[in-house]
Amino acid sequence: MTFQPGVSLILGGARSGKSTFAEGLAKQSGRQKVYLATSQVWENDHEMEQRVALHKERRGEDWKLVEEPLDLAGCLPELASAQNCILVDCLTLWLTNLMMAEKDVAQECRQLVDCLAALAADTSVLLVSNEVGQGIVPMEKMARDFRDHAGRLHQDVAADGVAAHVYFVTAGLPQKLK
Repeated sequence: MTFQPGVSLILGGARSGKSTFAEGLAKQSGRQKVYLATSQVWENDHEMEQRVALHKERRGEDWKLVEEPLDLAGCLPELASAQNCILVDCLTLWLTNLMMAEKDVAQECRQLVDCLAALAADTSVLLVSNEVGQGIVPMEKMARDFRDHAGRLHQDVAADGVAAHVYFVTAGLPQKLK
């Protein structure tokens, strides 16, 4: 797969290779690579610290790092330009952050989708997200709510007028859906 400007949604399961695929597209872009991290490393969360360190090491020093756990719709327009390729990793962590902060998730998702649809065609935003709707129905309400929010967000971002490109990554192999 080769880089193309516009909004791209990159879905896959956990450890499917979706971030590595997105990083490859960003490198192909020839633009300034901006890594927009939604993760939060909480005190004593050594496993998340290790994940973040591995991502940083894999990307190398030529990426600009922006950390924004909640306000993607406010942050993206400031970063979006024809000179940048923005990799947002990841939307499902962002949804978790919103839920834990007791934000209005539906409203925040609408704002993000509206923001993405309003970006200029020559901008490049790569949105990485976990596909969580292919498993069993969770027993806990919060887990079901999360799955539902993620499913709706993915459909809204993949819709015409928002994402120009949609990929699904399995075992490191990307499939272009749109």
